[in-house]
Amino acid sequence: MRLTSFLALFRPALPLILGLSLGCSLSLLMVSWTQGDTDDSCGDGLGNGRLFLGRVNTQGDLGNEAGDEDFQPRIVPYHKDPNKPYKKVLRTRYIHTELGIRERLLVGVLTSRATLNTLAVAVNRTVAHHFHRTFFFTGLRSPKVPHGMTVVAHGDDRPVWLMYETVRHLHQHYGSDYDWFFLAQDDTYMQADRLSELVGHLSAGQDLYMGRAEEFIGGEEKARYCHGGYGYLLSRSLLLPRLQPHLDPCRNDILSVRPDEWLGRCIIDYLGLSCVEVHQEMTYRYFELGKNADPEREDSEQFKKAFTVHPVSEPNLMYRLHKRFSHIELEWTYLQIQQLQMQINNLSDLTPEGKAGVTWPIGINHPFKPRTRFEVINWDYFTEEHIYSCIDSSPKCEIKGADRADVNAVLEIAVERLNELYQPQLRFRKRRLLNGYRRFDPTRGMEYILDLALEAYTQKGRSQVIAKRVNLLRPLSAVEIIPMPYVTEATRVQVILPVTAQDQDYVGNFLDMYVMNTLDTHDNVLLTFLFIYDPFDAQRVSQTDVFAGIKAMIGEVEKRYGDVKIPWISVKTEVPSQVKLMDIISKKHPYNPAVMYRDQQPSSASSSFASESLRDGHFDRHVFDEACFYNADYMTARTKMAADILDNEELLESMEVYDIFVRYSGLHVFRAVEPALIQKYVRRTCNPRFSEDIYHRCVLSNLEGLGSRSHLAMALFEQEQANST
Repeated sequence: MRLTSFLALFRPALPLILGLSLGCSLSLLMVSWTQGDTDDSCGDGLGNGRLFLGRVNTQGDLGNEAGDEDFQPRIVPYHKDPNKPYKKVLRTRYIHTELGIRERLLVGVLTSRATLNTLAVAVNRTVAHHFHRTFFFTGLRSPKVPHGMTVVAHGDDRPVWLMYETVRHLHQHYGSDYDWFFLAQDDTYMQADRLSELVGHLSAGQDLYMGRAEEFIGGEEKARYCHGGYGYLLSRSLLLPRLQPHLDPCRNDILSVRPDEWLGRCIIDYLGLSCVEVHQEMTYRYFELGKNADPEREDSEQFKKAFTVHPVSEPNLMYRLHKRFSHIELEWTYLQIQQLQMQINNLSDLTPEGKAGVTWPIGINHPFKPRTRFEVINWDYFTEEHIYSCIDSSPKCEIKGADRADVNAVLEIAVERLNELYQPQLRFRKRRLLNGYRRFDPTRGMEYILDLALEAYTQKGRSQVIAKRVNLLRPLSAVEIIPMPYVTEATRVQVILPVTAQDQDYVGNFLDMYVMNTLDTHDNVLLTFLFIYDPFDAQRVSQTDVFAGIKAMIGEVEKRYGDVKIPWISVKTEVPSQVKLMDIISKKHPYNPAVMYRDQQPSSASSSFASESLRDGHFDRHVFDEACFYNADYMTARTKMAADILDNEELLESMEVYDIFVRYSGLHVFRAVEPALIQKYVRRTCNPRFSEDIYHRCVLSNLEGLGSRSHLAMALFEQEQANST
């Protein structure tokens, strides 16, 4: 039995879809490149009704010499010219930038001030997150821009002028970053996965103007333009070197009311290229939605295979279309999985293991086999009310939240699949869960074993309670690759250390570690101290500086390392909010440094307890004092936060830097989940002027940081023994 995956950090597509793509790739690796038609194609019966019309035609411009000779690598030796001064190479942040790899598709949606907050929002919510980048182009911006949308306003709402400025904007800012550009109106529903699949099979090196071909009124019979309501594709080679020089003449010479006609006439007149619906045996499919049409009742092949649907008159209709196409894609995916499983099962007879070598479920990896007892994956026992594997090492805890939703979903699908297997002879109804076991296998996914008490009904109405054991698997799907910046040796890391009067005892140990791990190793790191004075200490700083000892230690380090400077910044505040402190720091570092907060770095001797566990510290889930990020990302998030601050002036004191990135940055925020990453024990000062949530987390951190259950129990036992004597 199979469940659809909803595990975090994994896309909800089923992994078996990758099996089809992988099979195609392997077949290509086992043949030579040829020109003309091929006798075999990767798209078999599974591809019918999708993008392919028939066999794949691999036409190219490869010369005969290139096809007859094998490529021989040539080693280029590196010779340093002693006469030229040494210049450090500044490498790019991303590997794909250094290799010249571009993203495949950028989507631009033409909208207006009247529909920006209605239809454009519907487009953004349904399909925008499936594309790499989606821009909304409008003439005049509405007073309030919808949250989470990238809106570009050109300042003029004339349709042709909007099209001209949009094409010019794409060329100037993104012409070298993408292979394909797709333009559509905000009353167009787009099937994102199919459009991405389409451009994945097209050659980006050819000039292509693709969409629904329309005739000009009174024009030549062969000339066609692409209708804007159904969207159209423009290749980078068409937009960048060829079309751009003719945009201004087209704006001045071509008169048209419709922007899509104007662009089509410009491409035809100056480039001699007409809109096409079929290219390289790939067909651009579309569907014209009738008035008062009901998406749930549309069942034609043209509708099911469409890339775009037009016209969409209202946002609610956009959402209904998205729901309908999601069901269509899900049904097709399940059908594809069944066909693949049948093929795997049939081919298993040709393998050395035969039918016995087929895994369950078919197409999923074998279960992980531990080589030693230390690699054994534990099973977690659970019931419908409790789970017997808790985060805090408790033997039993209430099952709630995501765990409860997971268990309920597993039970529901288990009964549903049993009914599918045994109906109409038997029909089952769940009485209760007798035993439940689950474990996470990194090679397969989440495995479940359920012992169910079921009430079985026959066709004659008789019933009996039986016990049934079922096995289920929630398979891992395609892992989402999140782009991470490639930090090179040319990037300087700015380490910011906020220090309050209560933290002075721990700074000496921190400086020793900093000297040993960064200065002695000559890392490209700059440390800056942020001294936080309360109003009382700030008034008498000229007589008695509470941070004089730390400043003396900084001076000693600077004397020891003559080329090292450790600056400091002094701040006076009653409430040392992380956000307010970060605002000060971000203005001092206007570029892209990584900033690390380290509010507390106590030494092992700071604890008043003597146990080894407390000296080692513990994994504190309530502390957000350490963070590493780019200053530019923080400034962007703070800009988005500005509107909310106007409505709530106390917002800055109620949030931490971590909260700002979660709410306003739109970035993937990672928290360390490794329990071996521990914090030394220190009693934190919980400021009651902070928000209730931050204050509550601080109190919990102090309470949980006192010691483990066994050590606290031992301390209480010793105290009772002392009191009794």
